Amino acid sequence: MKLIDCTEDRHAAAILEIFNDAIVSSTALYDYKPRAPESMVAWFATKRANGFPVIGVKDEAGTLLGFASYGTFRAWPAYKYSVEHSIYIHRDHRGRGLGRTLLQAIVDAARERQVHTLIGGIDAANDASIALHRAMGFEHAGTIRQAGFKFGRWLDLAFYQRILETPAQPVDG
Repeated sequence: MKLIDCTEDRHAAAILEIFNDAIVSSTALYDYKPRAPESMVAWFATKRANGFPVIGVKDEAGTLLGFASYGTFRAWPAYKYSVEHSIYIHRDHRGRGLGRTLLQAIVDAARERQVHTLIGGIDAANDASIALHRAMGFEHAGTIRQAGFKFGRWLDLAFYQRILETPAQPVDG
């Protein structure tokens, strides 16, 4: 197992496969329809334009097993030190500690980029993700009840946050 920086040309198809499986089989993504391959062009462009990392974990054969990234939490300037992260593991490789590895990598990347607050929006019924976040120092910051509707039921969205010591000198503007 090795951590890598994912690139569009080498990893977009594998990331899309992981996304689409999460869309059709889970509440990890509050989306209804699988994404088209073209959607990855804009996704990666946004990551590049904003300096947001896309960190993957691959096996010895080079297969992408999962990935983590973060993006804008809210679009107003005063939120510049806060990001919302996500972690997705291929369905065949869950329960092996890859989520912990990727979450630590995304925390480290956030520190390097002077992020102050990492925020995870997690389906409130996703006990495994909530346990992982709690074990990694994230605290429950609130739940929006019935925030989504998927698979014929209302979904509650729980927010977990971890406050970092960075940046040392935050500035307005």
